[in-house]
Amino acid sequence: MSELKPGLPERLEAVRIQLAAALREAGRKEDAARLIAVSKTFPVSACEAAWNLGVRDFGENYVQEGVEKIRHFKAVHPDDPGVWHFIGPLQSNKTKLVAEHFDWMHSLDRLKVAKRLSEQRPAAMPPLNVLIEVNVDGEASKSGVAPDEVAELAVEIVRLPGLKLRGLMTIPAKREDEEEKHRPFRELRTLFERLQTAIPDLDTLSMGMSADMTEAVSEGATMVRVGSAIFGPRDYPNK
Repeated sequence: MSELKPGLPERLEAVRIQLAAALREAGRKEDAARLIAVSKTFPVSACEAAWNLGVRDFGENYVQEGVEKIRHFKAVHPDDPGVWHFIGPLQSNKTKLVAEHFDWMHSLDRLKVAKRLSEQRPAAMPPLNVLIEVNVDGEASKSGVAPDEVAELAVEIVRLPGLKLRGLMTIPAKREDEEEKHRPFRELRTLFERLQTAIPDLDTLSMGMSADMTEAVSEGATMVRVGSAIFGPRDYPNK
């Protein structure tokens, strides 16, 4: 597990100020983008500290680690356990845990996984909110659907009763040039708007992290996923 360094309140406030400023600069409403605090590798005590500061949306990359935190919050805060987002690559043999515990799945990129999530979503729970992950840069090392394959996958997902397709997500390649940071987000927004003509109730663009949140918000992000800028540096486990 990563160690939570002192200064969480100050770091979180700085991120909130940055997000609010980005929304103002883009001419958007102050609540137009949700902040997802990416708590992967940090202990549940770090999530509790963030919860006490008003954080309610948490992002996790590792299934078992995330499930343990969700179970803790449902036990300790049964009336307000937060909203839990799975944002990492998902192996088909681990879909059941995501289907049974998470509220959102950001990284859906295969119909096989979509079908398993739908079949394994408990009937007593609302449909799992899902986003199609798009590999906007065509990076071989990254998961995600090619842009020209998104529409076909989307049509299949909306037919699955256990899922609710909400929109798109991307993790673009790192860029130093400010204008180049905008390009993949602009491309995803264009793809999203095109998809909305066929699926009008799409409402979510999950894009932007610690290093490019401002650019993502300017291009229409409705969720930003920020981890290290809130929780500090991580020690990655061998998982």
